[in-house]
Amino acid sequence: MRKPVIPAAAAALSLGLALTACGAQDEGSGGTGADGTLVVGATAVPAGEVLAYIKKDLAAKNGLDLEIKEFTDYVLPNTALQEGSLDANLYQNEPYLDDFNKSKGTDLVPVVDAYLPPMGVYSKKVQGVTELPDGATVAVPNDTTNEGRALRLLASEGVITLKEGAGATASPADIAKNPKNLEFKELEPAQLPRSLDDVAAAVINNNYAQDAGLSPADDAILLESAKNNPYANLLAVKKGNEDDPRVEKLAKLLTSAEVRKFIEDKYQGSVLPVTSG
Repeated sequence: MRKPVIPAAAAALSLGLALTACGAQDEGSGGTGADGTLVVGATAVPAGEVLAYIKKDLAAKNGLDLEIKEFTDYVLPNTALQEGSLDANLYQNEPYLDDFNKSKGTDLVPVVDAYLPPMGVYSKKVQGVTELPDGATVAVPNDTTNEGRALRLLASEGVITLKEGAGATASPADIAKNPKNLEFKELEPAQLPRSLDDVAAAVINNNYAQDAGLSPADDAILLESAKNNPYANLLAVKKGNEDDPRVEKLAKLLTSAEVRKFIEDKYQGSVLPVTSG
């Protein structure tokens, strides 16, 4: 069943937010000014690794005290940012952020694009999407924007055809032609790598693919192109905090030549820098 965002049990969500908020408050987040610690939420790969490089090699000499809090889903980093237990986050693209704001009533805004983690199609059964057999099951993310992104990727190779006007939030209901009679299994993004033994293919977000030991550059049977791609991951803050000097410092570092080189060297095409230093 398609869901607008990744679900979580209400009790666990409340507890997780309480713990996150307490920890962040204890450690000095929440807009303590230019000299305070900037607490940034991120998924582990690649956002957490990029931020860890900045913290280790660049932050101190640029007058930035950076703390990183890692998350394993796509909902809590935005909820925590809205509630003030984070100062910023890095993990999402603008279509997802726009949909989250609309569905959750939040007022989070982008600051700067950092890098592109291309979404890919992975399979243990075929070498290319055109080899998918008739009636094959393909797993896709169950949140609105990532599912639309996955379907658009499949459509780019002609595996399916989407209805005219189907945009970033396309769903299986927007498929106009499905010559292979593919079945779509909607799963939480974090579960997609584990589904590969059970489905013909899965369309997996970059961070979850790398967390599972998959190389987007080497293992994907179809990978997004960086050309005209709207899905770059961005640094986000709560509206009104765009001019926080700490945020401005981090934004500058994320688009620096040093970070660009780190991304190119570490990820070898599995993550793509979107700006030049």
